[in-house]
Amino acid sequence: MSEDQISRTALRESIAGTIFAEHIHQFDEIDSTNSAAMLAAQSGAAEGSVFLAERQTEGRGRGGNIWHSEPGAIYLSVVLRPRLQASDVLILSLATGLAVSAAVEEVCGIAPDLRWPNDILLGKKKLGGILSELNIDAGKVRHAVIGVGLNVKQAEFPEGIREVATSLLQETGKEWPRVELVAAFLRALQKEYQAMQAAPEDAMRSCITRFEKRSSYARGKRVKVAGGDGFEGITEGLDARGFLRVKTAGGSRLVMSGGVRPA
Repeated sequence: MSEDQISRTALRESIAGTIFAEHIHQFDEIDSTNSAAMLAAQSGAAEGSVFLAERQTEGRGRGGNIWHSEPGAIYLSVVLRPRLQASDVLILSLATGLAVSAAVEEVCGIAPDLRWPNDILLGKKKLGGILSELNIDAGKVRHAVIGVGLNVKQAEFPEGIREVATSLLQETGKEWPRVELVAAFLRALQKEYQAMQAAPEDAMRSCITRFEKRSSYARGKRVKVAGGDGFEGITEGLDARGFLRVKTAGGSRLVMSGGVRPA
């Protein structure tokens, strides 16, 4: 596998004019980019600060799950200070998923599927994931950290996850430049975030509509929902805040949390 170090200079030039261009922090190895970004945000880090790592030793997924974090992928977190109520923050994950999907399509010519709320898929396998962490005060978001893991150049995965994980290299047979993917993602995220800051309600409606179009899981998919009592049903789209509606034998239910998988 060829070296593909992400050049800060090249990245900064590619995202000039965005909020992400000025404060880019890079690490060869770190416990977790999200952990570093949360600590920095609590200390007053500028909005748009970016944390990039070649490898994570304690990468996390949603629900405290371990995220396999060997070299060859993108591990990135950003600091945001959205004008959102705490009850509306799911939209950040959905918008980030749309930005990741747009970036992969722009650079690689393939459009990943989005599995509510934060999985990036190619076919039936997981290409990446999103982890949103928040600091909330009096019902308002003081700051948010959005983390993205995207498998790019891994030729294989360890026993235990190779049946469910994939990479862009595995799917396309090509090694894609990570700096181009990161830049395309940050440009797409800037567009989503600008709209959200300018007109939150309009942006939420737009984001939900576009997520439903991008996701094979949003409507008409039989799924099982983990967590709580667990249940199965057919997805019926998203509500006004982005939560997933599922029609079950006992009526319609709203998924507030819990993993969603094909039934």
